[in-house]
Amino acid sequence: MQLPRWLLAGLHLPTYGLNGISVSLGLALVQLVVWPLGGASAAFVAASGAIYASLADTPLAPDRTRYRVFTAALVGTGCSALVLAVAAHPVLLALTIALIAAASCMALAWGPRAGAVSFVGILALVFSLALPPGMGLPALAQHTGWTLLGALVYLAWASLASRLLQPRLRTLALAGSLETLAALLQSRSRLLGPAEPGALPAQSPLQEWLAHQAVLDERLQAARDLLFPALDKPGVPAQTQALLQVIELRDTLLVSELDLESLDLGPHAAARALALRETLCGTMEQIALQLARVALALQFGEPVVETRGTVADLRGQLQVQQKIALDDGVSPAQQELVNALVMRGEHMLNDLARLQAALAAPQPGQPPLPVPDRDELQLFVSAEGWPLAALKSQLHLASPVLRHALRCAVALTCAYVLALWLPWASHPHWLVLSVAVVLRGNLEQTLVRRDARMAGTLIGCLVVMLLAALHVTALSGLLFLLAAGVAHAFVNRRYLVTAIAATVMALLQAHLAQPEAGFGVAERLADTVLGALLAWGFSFVLPWWEHRSLALQTGRVRLGLARLAEQVLRWPLPPQPELPLKLARREVYDSIGALAGMAQRTGVEPRAVRLPIHTLASLLVQSHVLLAQLAALRRLLIYRHAQMDQAATEAALARCAAHLGPLLTVTAGLLPGDPPRQSANPPVPTAPPWSPLAADGDGESAHLMRWLQRRLDLIELAAQRLAAAAEVLKAVAMPAPRASLPATPTKSADPGP
Repeated sequence: MQLPRWLLAGLHLPTYGLNGISVSLGLALVQLVVWPLGGASAAFVAASGAIYASLADTPLAPDRTRYRVFTAALVGTGCSALVLAVAAHPVLLALTIALIAAASCMALAWGPRAGAVSFVGILALVFSLALPPGMGLPALAQHTGWTLLGALVYLAWASLASRLLQPRLRTLALAGSLETLAALLQSRSRLLGPAEPGALPAQSPLQEWLAHQAVLDERLQAARDLLFPALDKPGVPAQTQALLQVIELRDTLLVSELDLESLDLGPHAAARALALRETLCGTMEQIALQLARVALALQFGEPVVETRGTVADLRGQLQVQQKIALDDGVSPAQQELVNALVMRGEHMLNDLARLQAALAAPQPGQPPLPVPDRDELQLFVSAEGWPLAALKSQLHLASPVLRHALRCAVALTCAYVLALWLPWASHPHWLVLSVAVVLRGNLEQTLVRRDARMAGTLIGCLVVMLLAALHVTALSGLLFLLAAGVAHAFVNRRYLVTAIAATVMALLQAHLAQPEAGFGVAERLADTVLGALLAWGFSFVLPWWEHRSLALQTGRVRLGLARLAEQVLRWPLPPQPELPLKLARREVYDSIGALAGMAQRTGVEPRAVRLPIHTLASLLVQSHVLLAQLAALRRLLIYRHAQMDQAATEAALARCAAHLGPLLTVTAGLLPGDPPRQSANPPVPTAPPWSPLAADGDGESAHLMRWLQRRLDLIELAAQRLAAAAEVLKAVAMPAPRASLPATPTKSADPGP
């Protein structure tokens, strides 16, 4: 069963927009179902249970949606019942607040998949604190029953909505990957192209690449999680092939960046070199444009058309510029470089053509697309479940997760006690909520949340005052549902919008519960400001500075690159499985992304514990360079191995692997003061292998071996520089923690309304 195509394509909403609408409709359904059974008060309580369950309702495969929403329903209902049971006993209540806060934060031991679920217990705590204490056992049982019913009704809705929206979610996930790859191509084109006269200095090339790369990694994983488990569904094999081609095109882009700075055709041919460079960058721009068009076609439900004419024109432009650049007077080394650069541009065009062909309507007589191996693809899907081993690995004070759990427990307990002493104590739970949503696992995210929360609360209070002045608050129930959906939709996209919607939702919720009490705008503002300041202060309690996990993260990068190099530095046999190489490549991207996150977070830390940014940037640069060099070597071996001497090539690869081993081993490498064995880039071979000078195959093979050796030398040079930067950082790092999980989930999994 699927929603009508005209409805899904006509909305033209992004994934988070559809998710927000689904949440609002689910909350409305719960109230419509429960209202006839128990009246307005029961519907209000059931809506709370639905809100608990809805936190875990994110764009996922149906099985994952059911699993996470069911977990959130049980956690929310259980925490609500526990708080209400001890609400009349202040000491027990304080201990319960600390227990729920600590247990909720410890759920982050399971990584990003637990991000939303980890906030369910805290939200149930806050909602329950808003109720009057002293509830008897019958009333407690009735309240818990309505809460559980609302959560289960929402679970049924979430399961149905997830199944109905799956085709649209899969399409949007692929379109999002294409959009981000197009943005990455455009940014690289601008950075590799000649600077315009009078142009202002742009963002750091590495910083810009890492920013786009982080978004691309996130969206690629979201697409994998939706597409790979549904390989047997109509149209999914073609979408999967396109997604795999996106990953290959990213690798081709890495290779295309290499050696461009070495393009120098001499003082009398500067114009030709500039024209070739502009053509190469223009090719990237055109490929990005075609990818953006494919993404738009997917979003609007239109057929994808193969632009064979455009691809042929771009290939022709490259070949024309190649002939012009290879005019008389160009040295053999520069001829070699021109041929290599043009060939890389053609490889990118080939990747684009294959991607479009995978999504285009099949032509008559065209053979069907090969179906990828389902078991192999499942290895790239995010892990699911709550294994106890992950939790046990964090039960020590060297764990950032445990430190955050203890910090949060103390902060929320102190916030509640302080709220009872304040002169505006009509909503003490608001202060607890403000501390809970602002206090994050690291200082950088806490500061971002602090500023967004205060600004969003101010705007939200103004919105409610405007609604009250216009007497629109008569529709408080409808506005509450709308605000809940908006807050849910934007929590991982733009937290300022979530803060505004959450403020509107909280004020309307309080008004619905006690209409005679007004809206409490002033109290909400005061609690938010005080809560943000408290969270900021408590972020320095048991802090986790980035230098504590530096050794772990640098070791992960080096180990990932070592595993990838092991897979690349071997003769490409046709039946050789590429699964280990693909897994190693994804691990390298993930580890570099984690290291880039450290570089961003350490910038706001106290100067005494801040990491040396320049050295950390050098490590990131060399990691990126080594990754690109390995990708270039892989493509050289795949495309040219038929013309190469296998014995000589395998010997050269083995020598390079032997040299890389000590450099990429975590416990070895260069000392901080040791210079690399090779201080300059090796020269380009002087004879072009694509234009053999000898009539026999041995001449071409010899030329290819020189080009191969240059690539291996560049790989060793990048590894040497990477090891030197890692050893410098190692000198300022504390002993690596025993925890094997990241300190905090990624921004995409950041919980809290």
